Amino acid sequence: MSNVVLKLSEESLLQIIAHYKNQQAAAKAQYIRFTAKLPDAVLTVYNSGKVMFQGAGAEREAAKWGEADEAGTKTASTKGDVLPEGFAGRSVLGSDETGTGDFFGPITVAACFVPSDKIGLAHELGVKDSKLLTDDYMRKIAPDLREAFAHHVLTLKNEKYNEVQAKGWSQGKIKALLHNQALKLVLRKMAPEKPDAILIDQFAERGVYYNHVKNEKEIIKENVLFSTKAEGLHVSVACASIIARVAFLEEMDRMSQEAGLILPKGAGKLVDEAAAKILLKKGAEYLKSLTKYHFANTKKAEVLAAKRRG
Repeated sequence: MSNVVLKLSEESLLQIIAHYKNQQAAAKAQYIRFTAKLPDAVLTVYNSGKVMFQGAGAEREAAKWGEADEAGTKTASTKGDVLPEGFAGRSVLGSDETGTGDFFGPITVAACFVPSDKIGLAHELGVKDSKLLTDDYMRKIAPDLREAFAHHVLTLKNEKYNEVQAKGWSQGKIKALLHNQALKLVLRKMAPEKPDAILIDQFAERGVYYNHVKNEKEIIKENVLFSTKAEGLHVSVACASIIARVAFLEEMDRMSQEAGLILPKGAGKLVDEAAAKILLKKGAEYLKSLTKYHFANTKKAEVLAAKRRG
């Protein structure tokens, strides 16, 4: 099992806690500030300021928040392309996704164009540092962002997700195809105007990303940059992140109403409990229609349901 430990600033710790709050698990000791469980990793924030990532996905998750310096310690930073000077003030088309670590609900990807003369407007409409963006806050400002900026959001529902995942598609491939499609559709809406650059919140190296989309008829490549934590590098990605998140929340609302119970976010124990209830009431096929069925939560829910059947 892979372990990675980072020593981060208080600001970075707050960002991590906000980012993973929907996967929060109960802390088991007083010296632990926060714990989150992902499908393939567990992260623990200690009162000392250190963060430990454990599990098969530890390197991937840790890479979002830090990298090794010459002394071998880890410090908070972004990874990816070197951005041009003054990038934050340029006209940029950004893209981001959400829902990939949630057992219930879709994957949503959004792309949003913020021209240089409207960057101030984005901030006036409420786009802030990610640690301040609660789900309720994002629900409030998303309608204004959708009205103000050229954008497109794609929602990959669970039936389709499970279908392509069963064919061997990785989440990386799924996300790459959705990002490419969302960017293409916004570029069409903007035409003939073009952005100074396109910034993708990095989830794969450039070569891996383009290998995933190599069979697409139209591949967006011109002026494309990749960086982790991109929502802090240009407001367009922050806007895309909010729009994607609210689309995810709205689909979760619809699914919860249909299922007759509030579907929890993330992939923790509350998720297992809800999934077991659905198994008992409506069966495996119905559960599959609501979930990323290959997650380990399915087997955990089956065990819980079997115990309750007695």
